[in-house]
Amino acid sequence: MGLIIKFLITVAAAMMSAMFLPGVRIDGLMSAVLLALVLAVLNAIVKPILIFLTIPVTVITLGLFLLVINAVIILIADALVAGFIVDGFLWALLFSLVLAVLTAILEAIFQK
Repeated sequence: MGLIIKFLITVAAAMMSAMFLPGVRIDGLMSAVLLALVLAVLNAIVKPILIFLTIPVTVITLGLFLLVINAVIILIADALVAGFIVDGFLWALLFSLVLAVLTAILEAIFQK
């Protein structure tokens, strides 16, 4: 049951993040659900590969390059999800930061 709640929290956080950021648009609830599903798959499969390939850069930047990887994951999701539109790299970076903060807040609220 926890996985479903975490998934729904991600959907809600994505919708709220898109409301706050003018450079990010989600067309509807189904697009948000599909976005959360695509992000889950990309974070499980693509992100570890990107992290492994960029270990030297990540070490040199003291981990800040992970923010770039998160933005790239958002841009890949933009290409895959029809109802999700991001206007550029900066908006993807901001969306990933706001999404992470909102998800953490919502998970803290809805934990048992």
